[in-house]
Amino acid sequence: MNRFDLTPYRRSMVGFDRIFDVLENQARSQGGGDKYPPFNIERRGQDAYRITLAVAGFKAADIDITAQANLLVIKGNKGEESADSDFLHVGIAQRGFERRFELADYVRVDGAELADGLLIIDLVREVPEAMKPKKIAIGGNRLSVVESEDGPDDESAAA
Repeated sequence: MNRFDLTPYRRSMVGFDRIFDVLENQARSQGGGDKYPPFNIERRGQDAYRITLAVAGFKAADIDITAQANLLVIKGNKGEESADSDFLHVGIAQRGFERRFELADYVRVDGAELADGLLIIDLVREVPEAMKPKKIAIGGNRLSVVESEDGPDDESAAA
């Protein structure tokens, strides 16, 4: 099955358009997508993630990392090698690449490092204080006066 229909969900769920678009785009691109360079995505804590790409032969100057709203784009452009080389076998990929990662809301790039042929990108999710759940007290700060048969109790009499 190459295509799935999310129309019934779109009709009954408000505000999930972006999620449905991402799912449909991923389903379309799975068919013959390029698998280069290989990568890992790792959860390193409740709000910390790491993407590791195998970029053998690339220098830091050959790689461009761009973070936009909800999108991380990693491009690699290899400089031209000298034409006087006479290779008997070429097994190390020399082509450029572009990898795109959809990021959730409030996820930002914390840092990037290139070591031992691996590009490591650390991501952190930082939810703003205004968006975090808050406990709401019922009744606010009002004190209720409770009277017994004898008259007002001590707390309400002091007020």
